[in-house]
Amino acid sequence: MASDDQPQPGESITLDSLQHDILIPQIEAFLDATTDPQAREVYLTLKTAIESLEVPPDLQPRLGAIVEVALTSGRVRRLFGPAAELSLNALFLKTPRGREVAQSLAELNKALASLKGQTVEQITSSQRSPGAYSLTLKTSGCQLVIRFEQAGVRVESLEVDLNR
Repeated sequence: MASDDQPQPGESITLDSLQHDILIPQIEAFLDATTDPQAREVYLTLKTAIESLEVPPDLQPRLGAIVEVALTSGRVRRLFGPAAELSLNALFLKTPRGREVAQSLAELNKALASLKGQTVEQITSSQRSPGAYSLTLKTSGCQLVIRFEQAGVRVESLEVDLNR
């Protein structure tokens, strides 16, 4: 998922005008919803950064949270359309949380690659807790348990050489 425009940890995230136009109303909604002076100060600082099209590292976790809420609620697509949704998805991947999600998906894909050429014998799913689910893939050579939860997706366990 790395690209040339992907900021390194510690670098500012540069926004484009579409992201600016989408995010300003989102920030204003957060400002309208909070009366906590400390939270308001953070949102005002973030709004200023968005207006300048540069979000410094210390504000990126908050930016990521706002982008994630806007995307998962469907609000961005509903109000601004699919192009806006794609733009914010790209932005989300530049935030610390987005980089974590991308890393977890890369690790999952690496684990799934170990199944190549094997016949899947069993696939089951289960609930681990409210909002947390697992998918178990069993082949003759391994068993892979993938956990899906709000924090992301991860390999819960991988057992190999089950026939030994």
